[in-house]
Amino acid sequence: MKATQHTITTTASKIVASNPFAQYVYLHVAGNGMVYLGGSDVTSTSGLETQKHTTPIQFFIPRGQELWAVTATATETLQVLQEKGA
Repeated sequence: MKATQHTITTTASKIVASNPFAQYVYLHVAGNGMVYLGGSDVTSTSGLETQKHTTPIQFFIPRGQELWAVTATATETLQVLQEKGA
């Protein structure tokens, strides 16, 4: 497994890159704000809203797909755990 930490802002950030294989990733919002997930065009109104300070969220990422994140305001820390080699 590989762990990374991302500072998410109001500009969409790629948090999981495209891979030639499907994978499970685990996400954890470390701060008090909300993070919104989606594709490269994610916004705070179109993205999937995460819960702050909850247990890590598991996502299945199909091969060839990416995962992006954004906040509505300020910055937020997002921790990602994914398969090694991803």
